[in-house]
Amino acid sequence: MNKNERTPLLELRHGSKYFGHIIALRDVNVQLYAGEVLCLLGDNGAGKSTLIKIFAGVHQQDEGQLFVEGEEVRFRSPRDSLDRGIATVYQDLAMIPLMSISRNFFLGSEPTIGRWPIRRFDHQFANRTVRDELLKMGIDIRDPDQPVGTLSGGERQSVAIARAVYFGAKVLILDEPTAALGVKQAGTVLRYIAQARARGLGVIFITHNPHHAFPVGDRFTILKRGQQLGTWTKGELSRDAMISMMSGAAELEALSAELEKVGNNAVP
Repeated sequence: MNKNERTPLLELRHGSKYFGHIIALRDVNVQLYAGEVLCLLGDNGAGKSTLIKIFAGVHQQDEGQLFVEGEEVRFRSPRDSLDRGIATVYQDLAMIPLMSISRNFFLGSEPTIGRWPIRRFDHQFANRTVRDELLKMGIDIRDPDQPVGTLSGGERQSVAIARAVYFGAKVLILDEPTAALGVKQAGTVLRYIAQARARGLGVIFITHNPHHAFPVGDRFTILKRGQQLGTWTKGELSRDAMISMMSGAAELEALSAELEKVGNNAVP
């Protein structure tokens, strides 16, 4: 069955968002299917953050329709989005560095044992679950009791991804997960993204780095100044063409010519 015969997990049709006279998004169309990675690319100010906040229930579109598994919805809050299986992992990861990995994993949904009024955190269950879930992502964690702040940036991203999957996410939105990471750690996160896709999730990977997007992405949507330049599969768009569209090749050529002119007119 091809994508034209499948119902998208998440779809925005002709979505627009305005902040007063500022056009944040105009007539954007996005479809995300199960078992794929859709890379959302664009420079700063392209509209990526506004778009994912519509999916996450932080903003509501001013125009257009939003669908989850074929049903039209209008999220009023992030809880509405989460209840429909959409998990958004922001750059700050919403983790408490001095708390343990297992405590962070279950933050807000703590498993307990005992009877009221003496109930306590089920430490054994939490640690076992964290180990099992991270192993499914290919991560053999050293100690679930260690503070999450002692983990590398890539490892913290893995915990956030595994947590979203464990709590039933169907759609995983990752906001610039590799932005502050080195080459090795970024590669680790990209492997985790591929693992989530292999488990049947639909993943939206937001990035401004085409070198991170191209290896893991199945389709690529490029935004520029709130408008959608298009959506392509990997076979339809080369990495060089992607970089050119994102950077604005014509603008760079004009800038180079201007700088060269300034250099030629410089006083010796």
